[in-house]
Amino acid sequence: MGSPNFDVQYLAELARIGITPEEIQTFQVQLANVLEHVGKLKEVELAEVEPTAHSIPIYNVFREDVPTGSLERGLALSNAPRQGQNLFLVTKVVE
Repeated sequence: MGSPNFDVQYLAELARIGITPEEIQTFQVQLANVLEHVGKLKEVELAEVEPTAHSIPIYNVFREDVPTGSLERGLALSNAPRQGQNLFLVTKVVE
């Protein structure tokens, strides 16, 4: 399988990554090697293999949704660095 020619410099610009000419050469070889390995996967016979999302069975464990008590307002606010009118006071982070 022939190795494709990547424009690594262009990919780096798209990703906003500054790379040196030496790194371009290194990444060129590495990308070609990765695609060569991916190409080998096309040779694997998968006709008898059932498609799966995971290699082992995965099950969700659900618990019954039962309402429980919550903290009293005073207790919840007791550790707040700043509070006022029974509310948490926080610094504005969006203008």
